[in-house]
Amino acid sequence: MTRYKRQDPEITRRKFINVAVGTTAAVGGVSLLSTLGTANPVFILTPDKMPPLKGDILVHAGGDTEGQPVRISELSTKLVRAWPMGKDKQGQSVIRKGDPNNLLVVYRFPQGQLVPPTNIQATIEGQTVAYSDICTHAGCSVGDNDQGTGMKCPCHSGQYDPTHGCIVIGGPPPRKLAQLPIAAQGENIVVTDFFLTMPYPYIHESEWEAFKKTVEEQLT
Repeated sequence: MTRYKRQDPEITRRKFINVAVGTTAAVGGVSLLSTLGTANPVFILTPDKMPPLKGDILVHAGGDTEGQPVRISELSTKLVRAWPMGKDKQGQSVIRKGDPNNLLVVYRFPQGQLVPPTNIQATIEGQTVAYSDICTHAGCSVGDNDQGTGMKCPCHSGQYDPTHGCIVIGGPPPRKLAQLPIAAQGENIVVTDFFLTMPYPYIHESEWEAFKKTVEEQLT
């Protein structure tokens, strides 16, 4: 037996995401896949671990404005990290940061810069767009590419182009970042549906579809 203990990669990933959003508290929650892999397949998603849902408002994920609504007018071509904030069954506001995979990024590009395969109908006026911020390779938080345009994952150098639907333009990620459909509600950004494609940590469409069905059942 080895004398050394392997570091849990999930703990490392969570620590990385905490640093990325400027927080020091440990992020709770486990992924659906981990839950389904336990002896008890029955699970309940608490409101803070629900994925972004229709009607949720995007709020800042870090800094002095953490928890405050992201305003459309403050956005630019530099990414802003956000959490979805919705309501629990008692009508109380809840920020859905119990699952680190809910971390989002929001951009606002000049008119005409967002092009397919970006779903333009799921943006705000063809300028403001939201994506999952979790790299599809190993689940790290992706950031702006400090050596040029686009996004780059600091863990394994995965690169994405947010003006082209966050397609992969470099590195090991197996697929693009998932786009989240949004609309304007005054200056606020509101979620209009589930992610348009499966986000991390899902690797099969059937898993993602089953998860969405479970969420819908728990909402009723």
